Amino acid sequence: MPQVMEFKLPDLGEGLTEAEIVRWLVAVGDVVAIDQPVVEVETAKAMVEVPCPYGGVVTARFGEEGTELPVGAPLITVAVGAETAPGAEPEDSGSGNVLVGYGTDHSRTARRRRVRPGSAVPAVAAAPAPAPAAAVTGPVAVISPLVRKLARDHGIDLRGLRGSGPEGLILRADVEAAVRVPEAPAPAGAPVAASVAVGAVGERVPLKGLRGVVAEKLSRSRREIPDATCWVDADATELMAARAAMNAVGGPKISVLALLARICTAALAKYPELNSTVDLAANEIVRLPSVHLGFAAQTERGLVVPVVRDAQARGAESLSAEFARLTEVARAGKLAPADLTGGTFTLNNYGVFGVDGSTPIINHPEAAMLGVGRIMAKPWVHQGELAVRQVVQLSLTFDHRVCDGGTAGGFLRYVADCVESPAVLLRSL
Repeated sequence: MPQVMEFKLPDLGEGLTEAEIVRWLVAVGDVVAIDQPVVEVETAKAMVEVPCPYGGVVTARFGEEGTELPVGAPLITVAVGAETAPGAEPEDSGSGNVLVGYGTDHSRTARRRRVRPGSAVPAVAAAPAPAPAAAVTGPVAVISPLVRKLARDHGIDLRGLRGSGPEGLILRADVEAAVRVPEAPAPAGAPVAASVAVGAVGERVPLKGLRGVVAEKLSRSRREIPDATCWVDADATELMAARAAMNAVGGPKISVLALLARICTAALAKYPELNSTVDLAANEIVRLPSVHLGFAAQTERGLVVPVVRDAQARGAESLSAEFARLTEVARAGKLAPADLTGGTFTLNNYGVFGVDGSTPIINHPEAAMLGVGRIMAKPWVHQGELAVRQVVQLSLTFDHRVCDGGTAGGFLRYVADCVESPAVLLRSL
């Protein structure tokens, strides 16, 4: 007799306690392979395809698309060992180890088969399947899950919207604009409903999901870390000229962010105090052997900080490629939790927003963050004469527990020296 196994929403790591069902990848009656993704969920940090550790016939699904489930709630039940369609390959009973919601082996071909009528499948009550959505074509069919959810939450029919994106694609801004359109005034004499919110003026936005995670992390940083900030203006003309020369010889393009990252790793080798964390329980400073470099990336879901592993071992070309790859994955909403954790130092290029300076909040539990403003032409005294140069403001926010101002100033001055004269960097390579 087949054995019915219940697969629950697994622990997705990093303290995440819930996830929202974005899209079911299987239906009741489908035959699934071991470690085949069965549902796509959205956490506060990323979109994740969840693989099932059992192989067999799906006998029930729990939760419709858009439903938020806590970790440990049932997702599906699978009849392991149920008779399958004629000619179908037998499935193993389970994977050697239960996966933790991500990192599934995509090398296995996902198979979706139905059980033939009359097959021996235990009578398990299937959760009601969601009502079929209206067929949509064109730009509406490729709208991101986040935009669809926003429209659903506010009762907006996407088929009635005109998108402002490429080829009429409906963007988040289009839905938000539709939400802000005031309703027509009620006819004279019509009854007016009494407001149930006392003293609640203005729009209320739930502080949850990614915004909630960011709020908690930054609040914790302010509570626990006695931070200080120092800054300096630097002449980036020579750095920009060096980049232009590198890219002129052909091959993959080198980004400014990659050059700044390479400078950061060299500076951290000279000032390892800033590549550390504070262990409050042990009352110790832990200096870390590798630089896992986080960088700020703006996405439709908000600001995220993907992490480049072992950045100290990468050259400018490798860093450029990894920044580009992680940024693309982030904007697609496909970063895994592992891509967003484990950073030891953060590089924040807020100059892309057209601003000169900032006092960044440290990305807890790291000890420092380097902020980079926009690079722009300014009057500058160069070799004793007034000239127009490419100037950038650099700011370093650091945990005053791990070092004093002398160390922080030394780090920032070294970074500025490398920006002004890239040949300084060659001495440490």
